[in-house]
Parts: sequence; structure tokens; C-alpha cells
Amino acid sequence: MGKPEPGIPMWANAVIGGGLNIFEISTLGQPFEVIKTHQAANRGDNLMVAMQKTWQRGGIAGFYQGLIPWAWLEAGTKGGVILLSSSFIEENATRMGASKGVAGLLGGSGGGVVQAYTTMAPACLMKTIEVTRAKGGPNTPSTLAVAADIIKKEGIAGMYRGVSAVALRQMTNWGTRFGVARLTEQVFQGGDKTRKLTKVERLSAAVLGGATMCWNQPLEIIRVEMQTAREGEAKPSFFKAAQRIYAENGLAGFYRAVIPRMGLSIYLTTVMVFGGDEVKIALKEYYKNKNKVS
Repeated sequence: MGKPEPGIPMWANAVIGGGLNIFEISTLGQPFEVIKTHQAANRGDNLMVAMQKTWQRGGIAGFYQGLIPWAWLEAGTKGGVILLSSSFIEENATRMGASKGVAGLLGGSGGGVVQAYTTMAPACLMKTIEVTRAKGGPNTPSTLAVAADIIKKEGIAGMYRGVSAVALRQMTNWGTRFGVARLTEQVFQGGDKTRKLTKVERLSAAVLGGATMCWNQPLEIIRVEMQTAREGEAKPSFFKAAQRIYAENGLAGFYRAVIPRMGLSIYLTTVMVFGGDEVKIALKEYYKNKNKVS
């Protein structure tokens, strides 16, 4: 992603980001997300149990539960907002003299916060309801019915339950993804800042950025706990959720689902960082050739 290439309009970042994120979630992203959310909400289930229960909910379709429309809505808006805002911040940080790594950290962190408060919290809640609500029986409420009940009881603010954890998670998520990926690219370049990186180098940087992002897994576990309904109980605050997790599962509870989340993060970062750069390179060539013809 990074500093927009000359000739590529800033608005193109929103289109690229939205398209890439929908592609990501429609392929491997949603299965990773479903398993991760299941384990975060059911901290007694290991990875194999989570996969078995997900399969029992509908075979392959169980792994894509919540994809349409909630994951698509989230991905399309999230990808557009994150790439647009992070590119804007990263470009201006670079112009002010920031290094590639620092500019990536600032762009990712700022973009993550903007995205969390504008688009992600409601969609994230809907996906969590879809994956964690009670199953079976004729009286099981639909996802929309659960959401409507939340709005009735808590108003629009209820849709943003857990937004503090979402914002912290997204700030650290994308700050780490961009920062580590750009810093790794900087290391690959060495003293020659003008050298163009190979595809293997850029792909390796994206994979490393995705893998290291999972240090903030406790924020994801707390977010799911804040958004998961328990019969007869009010949804907890950030600190109450953290206390409950520690009381029930100890420190290990905060790192439940870290394996599927690492897989998700590596894949997402590869698609958004490496894939985004590839699309921008192609667009740069397109605009360059178009200008030559003109």
C-alpha cells in the first residue's frame, strides 16, 4: 500500500482496498474468521473441536457462516476505508521525512482507528452474533432478531458494544502489519532506498507483518467476550470481560484461537499489502501508457 504511485488517484485506494478485502474474506479469510471467533467465544474448545463443531453446523457452508451479507459488507467498507486512510497518512508522513517503517506504523495505526469507528464495530457485532448465537430448536432467534433486540434495549450504542476493544485491536493490528512489513522492506533495500524490491521480498515482508501482528490477541478475545450474549447476563464492559476471561481460563484464555488468527492475519496481510502493491504497480503502468497514447 504505502505512498501512492504517481498518476494513481487517491480515491483508487478505496476501490482497491474494498475489492481485495472482499476477495480475501470470500476465499480463506472467512473460514479462519469463523474458527477464530468460535474458539474465542468457546474457550474450552481446542482447534480440532472448533473445526468439528463448525463442520457439524453445515459442512463446508459452516465455515462461511456470516459471509453474506455481514462479512461482505464489513470487508467492502473496511478494506476501502483502511487503504484510503492509511495511504493518506503514510504518504504525508513520508513527505514530512518519516522513514518507511515509521510511516507504515503511523498509516496502519491511524487507518485502523478510522476504520474501527466508521465501519467495523456494527459489522463485527453481526458476525459475532451469527457465529456464537444458540443453534437448534424452532425458537432460535435469527441474527437480525438478535440485533433488533440489542437496538431496542440499548439503542444504536448497542451496535458499538466492544468498539473500544475493536479500535485498540485495529490500531495495533494494522500498525503492526504496515509497520513491520514496511520496516522489513526497508531492511531488504539496505542502503539503496531507490532499489525496487522483488516480488519475493515484498511477499516475505507482508507475511512477516501478518505473523507478528498476533501479539495483541488478548484484545480480540476481550472484544468477542464483550459481544457474546450469555443467557440472563448483561454484556460486560472491557474490564469486566477481561476479569471474566482471567477468572475462567487464566492467562491462557487470552491467547485462545491464536493459531487460526495467525493464519488469517498472514493471509489478510498478504492480500492487502502485497496484493495492494501489485495492483498499484499495474495501475501505474496503465496510467503511464495511457498518458503516452494521449
